[in-house]
Order: sequence, then C-alpha cells, then structure tokens
Amino acid sequence: MDVTLLGTGGPLGLPRPDCSCAVCAVALGAASRAATALLVDGVLLLDLTPGAVFAAARAGRSLSGVRQVLLSHPHDGPAVEVPAGLPQPGRVPDGQELTLLTGHRVRALATDAPGTGYAVTGPDGLRLLYLPPGAAPAGPDETGGTYDMVVADVVGRPDALARLRLAGAVGPATDVLAVHLDHDVPPGRELRRRLAAAGARAVPDGTTSTVGVYEDVPDVPRRTLVLGGARSGKSVEAERRLESFPDVLYVATGGTRNGDGEWAARVHAHRERRPGSWRTAETCDLVPVLAEDGPPVLIDCLSLWLTDAMDSVRAWDDDEWAGGGERALRARVGELTAAVRASRRTVVAVSNEVGSGIVPATPSGRRYRDELGRLNTAFATECEHVLLVVAGQALALKG
Repeated sequence: MDVTLLGTGGPLGLPRPDCSCAVCAVALGAASRAATALLVDGVLLLDLTPGAVFAAARAGRSLSGVRQVLLSHPHDGPAVEVPAGLPQPGRVPDGQELTLLTGHRVRALATDAPGTGYAVTGPDGLRLLYLPPGAAPAGPDETGGTYDMVVADVVGRPDALARLRLAGAVGPATDVLAVHLDHDVPPGRELRRRLAAAGARAVPDGTTSTVGVYEDVPDVPRRTLVLGGARSGKSVEAERRLESFPDVLYVATGGTRNGDGEWAARVHAHRERRPGSWRTAETCDLVPVLAEDGPPVLIDCLSLWLTDAMDSVRAWDDDEWAGGGERALRARVGELTAAVRASRRTVVAVSNEVGSGIVPATPSGRRYRDELGRLNTAFATECEHVLLVVAGQALALKG
C-alpha cells in the first residue's frame, strides 16, 4: 500500500496567509507545506484540499483513478470546489466500515476533537491510521492490532501518540509520519529534532511512502541531559522529549517546603503542565530508581539533588569538607553516574548551567558552583544526548 502526501501542513498551509510570525517568515520554498491530504494507492483520497490535482501532478500522480474521497475535518462538506472527475467527498460514520471494490477497507474512528479518524486496511493486509488535526482516538480501536503506519498531528497532539503506544497500536516498527504541521515549530533542524524525540519523522509535500517498509528514523536517545539557566525553558524541553510516551515517572528532587508559597506555586505550575498519565515521585534517592526496570524517567533536577547531597555530607563547613565531606560527595556522584550508565530505562535529566554567570561572593557558593559543574560533566559523559537551552532555544551539544 503506497501513500502519497499531497500536503503535510496545517489546514491553512504553511506559511499561513497574512501571518508575519518568525516561523511563517522562513517557511518558504522547500519548507512550505500545503494543507494535509493523502492519496492511498491512487484510489482513495483522504481530505480534499486546494490544488490537490496540481499537487498530485507535481508528485507524478494522477487523481483520475480515485474512487472515494473521504473528509476528516469537522466541516460538513468539501472546503473547495470538487475537481471534475472526482467523486463527491463524503464521510464514514464513526464505527462503521466502508469497503472499496479495490479491496481497501476503511473504518471510521471517533476522535476526542471534532473530525473523523480513518483506519485503512489495504488489499495486502497492511494497516494505516490517519487522524485529523488536533485529534486523538476517543477510545480503543475495535479493529485491534498494531498499525504499520500512523499519519497524525504529532506536534500538536503528542499525547495521541502516547495513547496509541499504550494501547499497542503503535509499536517499534510503526512508521509515524507527522502532518498538519503548522507554525508552532520552525521547519528544518528544530522540527526534525522534536520529531526524533517522539520516534516520528516529517517528509516534504509530494512524498510517496510504502506502508510496511522500514524507514530509518533516529532512535529515541536513551539518556539525555538538558542544561540551562533560570527560566531558560529547560524543564519544558525535558518534558517535551517524553510527552509522546505513556507512564512516565517524574522524579522531583525539590520536595516540599512548608510555608514557602512561592515554591509551592512553582511546584503547582510544573504539575499542571505534565500529562495526567505521568506519575510523580518526590525523592533524592535516585540510584534505586535508575536500577529498577520501568517506564521512562524524568529527573528534575540534578541541581537540587546536589544541594541535598552536599547537605548530607555537611559540605558547607570547611572543616567537614576537608575532613571527609569532599570524598563522600565524590562517592555519591560516582554512585549516581554509575547508576545512569547501568540503567535500562530511558532517562531525561534536567540541571542548571551556572558556570557562565557571576562568580559567587561566598566560599560556599563557589563550592556549589564548582561541584555542580563537575556533576554536570560526569552525568553528560554517560548520556547519548546533551542539550543546552538558551532563551527557549535548544542547542545540541552532543548526539
């Protein structure tokens, strides 16, 4: 079963008409995208968009063999005039199945947003799932099994991918294509980086992909360290790397601070931002967490873990530091990095980058700065991927 993506952009295309944002300003030429539409084996058209006939011609395809046009968007009729020779667009009611004379079967899936999802089974038995923009399946897929290809709004609804993975509808061999791409993410390297973290890929308009054929998608890094200064966006970036996976364990090393309203507000903001399916553990005892088998783990953050570790060895007292505190802290850091190296879990950790700022005025402040630099260096050595976030922009330092 072949799928030609006549367009891969959002409903308004990319760049959006009359939009002056930075993403639309650079989404030109090869980076531009028409509204998403799929041509399946030349006989089934999923979504009719402006210029579909010309888009097909540019891709070396013809719409003359199309036997069925189905709409996924929430409107009741086609958004554009139906080209001559094409069947009148329609919609399959949720839960019902349509069988074409070509042997393709199309089942309509209810979504949690206005619109209709379509599960297409080809004559060869391979399975394709197509979801409209901003939508995820509203419930379990009654057809069961794993899809060979999923075409969905990965950027706008990463949680949809998480649900499909949890249900077994997306497996390690599923080819995940991101469509409905809008001006939320800059095209090019940043888009590829975001999608690689979700195990997905994007292709240019006009690309034909064969369902069931293995595509070389970068593996999701097993260990990632995200560095950044205060309010740089490092925690958001770390959370974004795992939002397309279910059952994430969020390890908060800051704990609670009774009577500190500002700290409570920070903790609340972090909790509200995380998916509801994630579990939270408040602990600085990271070694046992890393030693266990389980879902991906997000550690936020190593800076507070170091504060707790330095408190435990009384590192702020010069005599204690010289009398064994320094050696004890080195041992604690060594245990943590060894646990990261041996862990079988997917790990994303957050830490502050403080070495580029003003030199602290106190000996204890300078000691903390130095030890955090050493901890970050040791942890980064054990990670396949290291990012530095500056002003909300993630720069890859490694991997």
